Amino acid sequence: MNDNDIADIFMRLPALVNQDAALVRRGRCCTTTLMIASGAVPLYLSIVDGKIGDMTRGPTLMRSWRFAIRADADAWRRFWQPLPEPGFNDVLAMSRFGRATIEGDLQPLMANLRYFKEVLEAPRRAALAGAAA
Repeated sequence: MNDNDIADIFMRLPALVNQDAALVRRGRCCTTTLMIASGAVPLYLSIVDGKIGDMTRGPTLMRSWRFAIRADADAWRRFWQPLPEPGFNDVLAMSRFGRATIEGDLQPLMANLRYFKEVLEAPRRAALAGAAA
């Protein structure tokens, strides 16, 4: 998988998140903007009351965000495995072991940590649900 393949997976997040009533409820107090990057491909998400309102594939000039999570395509691929290996099971673990960087204003991330972890894990859950069916 390359950066564009990973970006295509991320582009499915609005549908995966917005149809998950429990996840939207968990993030109901979260309104922010963030940037997720796979290598050189940035994606900008606008979250309003727990729903992904807008998602734009970059790069775009002068696009603002509160915080960013960056990792290479291999790290995201390993993160989305059905049973991720240690160090890839969680975005904070990826950061701790140098496989991802988290930067910017971390207050919205930390205040809604479980919500953001589940948002980023949504492709893994969707793959597992598809395999079970």
